[in-house]
Amino acid sequence: MQVSIENTSNLGRRIKVTVPADRVEQEFSSRIKRLSGQVKLPGFRPGKVPAKVVEQKYGKQVMNELATDLIQSTFQEAVGQESLRPAGGPKIEPVKPERGKELEYTAEFEVYPEISKPDLDGVALKRPVCEVTEEDVDRTIDTLRKQRAVWTEVDRAAKDGDQVIIDFLGKIDGEAFAGGEAKDYTLELGSRSFIDGFEEGLVGAKAGDEKNIDVKFPDTYPAEHLQGKPATFEVKVGSVKESSLPKVDEDFVKGLGIDEGSVDKFRQEVRSNLDREMKQRLRSMLSARVVDALLERNPLEIPEALIMEELGRAQQIAAQAGRTMTKPTEADREAAKRRVATSLIFAEVMQKEGLQADSERVQAQVDEMAAEYDNPDEFKKWLFSEPSRLREIQGLVLEEKIVETLLDKAKVTDEAISFKELSSLT
Repeated sequence: MQVSIENTSNLGRRIKVTVPADRVEQEFSSRIKRLSGQVKLPGFRPGKVPAKVVEQKYGKQVMNELATDLIQSTFQEAVGQESLRPAGGPKIEPVKPERGKELEYTAEFEVYPEISKPDLDGVALKRPVCEVTEEDVDRTIDTLRKQRAVWTEVDRAAKDGDQVIIDFLGKIDGEAFAGGEAKDYTLELGSRSFIDGFEEGLVGAKAGDEKNIDVKFPDTYPAEHLQGKPATFEVKVGSVKESSLPKVDEDFVKGLGIDEGSVDKFRQEVRSNLDREMKQRLRSMLSARVVDALLERNPLEIPEALIMEELGRAQQIAAQAGRTMTKPTEADREAAKRRVATSLIFAEVMQKEGLQADSERVQAQVDEMAAEYDNPDEFKKWLFSEPSRLREIQGLVLEEKIVETLLDKAKVTDEAISFKELSSLT
């Protein structure tokens, strides 16, 4: 078998494979002989049909099937012979096989990129460290109180933190636009849930007031037909409400599902939850920094086949979650490229270092996740009932081991960060 290779791009390859005529003939004859003992034709006893008759009737079909099988098998032989690693399936140019002649075909495909530096040897890296403080506990409790606030109508001008009940109609160039109208809409001033300028325009308004608020949609606004356009909102204020927060007492604590009702016990649970969240965020942040450093050391060109495969996987995940993913944007492609590049480098590190997800760490990870649920045993039962779920946990553990291995040879310094800042960054 002869193989020639042509580079069509950095990762693109075109190979020309020539299968000797005698190999084609030998395989063809073998198939015809085998078929002769299987087919039933009028005038012949079963298994006694002459090869010549079988060839006349089925020869073309046998040759086409043979060509398909030979291409599949010899392609694998060819890439192995030339030490090539195809990324995705090849594009095969159609061939017309003939008896007594060589089988010649060309295949185009991309190969995996070479990873020259699957390590962080000597690379300076900052490891975020954090500690949950009493202030963090207080801030979290305040958030819980705000979620259970009681809103009371007041007869005064609205200020930040108040709710206003409004009717509004948005217009561009004097014409109403889709999605720009609502009745009895509840808006908390200062929440920044509307575009810049809208909430600020309602500070100082009273029940019964009517105002025109001029704004400009940002250039990155999700609705493309509104991006960058100036608009005027005609707003009527129905009422203004202020909030009163519940006291942190036994009734409040019991209302959150803590039967014991102790405020001290409640604060302990809040701190425990924040500690768990902090550890998860620190792991995520450190992992992201490791990936950034790896990608900077290995600016890989990613095969298009792998990018499309990753985008397809993202669409499948979105569909399972009940979301419809539109045509992938450039940002989607860049995110897919990052994920693929990361997995390729991690796979190289894993193979180089002989890393595996040991059962003890997998079990510890399961226990940590189960602790977040009211019934940890039920969660574990659900998790172990489906092998794919357990594989996800094993993947997380393996990723942690990869990050730890990479950090062992990096120049790591600790960087203190507050829990508030950590929460805003991850």
